[in-house]
Amino acid sequence: MRSTTPPRTPRPSPFRALAALRAGRLRRRLAGAELPRHIGLIMDGNRRWARERGFADARLGHRYGAQHAGAVLGWCESLGVRHVTVFVCSAENLQQRGDGEVAFLMRVIEEVLAAPLSGPNPRWRVQVAGDLDALPESTARALEHAVRATADCATGARLTLAVGYGGRQELVGAVRGLLHAHADTGRPVRDLAEELTAEHIARHLYTAGSPDPDLVIRTSGEQRMSNFLLWQSAYAELYFCEAYWPAFREVDFLRAVRAYAARRRRYGA
Repeated sequence: MRSTTPPRTPRPSPFRALAALRAGRLRRRLAGAELPRHIGLIMDGNRRWARERGFADARLGHRYGAQHAGAVLGWCESLGVRHVTVFVCSAENLQQRGDGEVAFLMRVIEEVLAAPLSGPNPRWRVQVAGDLDALPESTARALEHAVRATADCATGARLTLAVGYGGRQELVGAVRGLLHAHADTGRPVRDLAEELTAEHIARHLYTAGSPDPDLVIRTSGEQRMSNFLLWQSAYAELYFCEAYWPAFREVDFLRAVRAYAARRRRYGA
């Protein structure tokens, strides 16, 4: 029978020492480079990582993945990245995954993500992207508490947790909000149609007030956006990493940032 308990923390190895040396070298090479202001993270591959590690319950990969998010945020902070959006759970996950897995994931979000972020002296101001009404009451309450507890964060860094999130659903909600706001003015809809700009819609997105992502990183080798920040990522640079999210190393992260710094951004031109 395969174990359901976490494996022991491995002792330092020559491979880890080599990875640390490579990470240090990459950090030095990035000195003075143009770095992304906003990074989007699609943390994919948690369950596959758990299966390959021999866990009988692949759901434990979600817990390891959530714990690893803290380390990745530290890497972002060390580079001076002030805006990060993490794709934690999609709207499709809530609809298509089994009830047991969804309940497990919600507990992980409450205990491993929201609770630590709500502690004293927060490093990130938290905001949530997604339909809180679609979440269990306890999960929505934990996320709302994290938003309130970090509202006065003095670091200037903003973390967006995309939970129960879908890019298409966000756009529908933004247009709906825009129409409601216009209806309150008493003016005809034709006026809105004549005046409508991209900025009008952007003001009604979950990410209003944050810059659009410059770099989106997806782990696990999958090369698709999966309904993540579709509007905001129109001109983002994309980077796909083979490592599963819990095995995503600092050297992998720095390679993604190095690839971004080496690219010439065209913004659709």
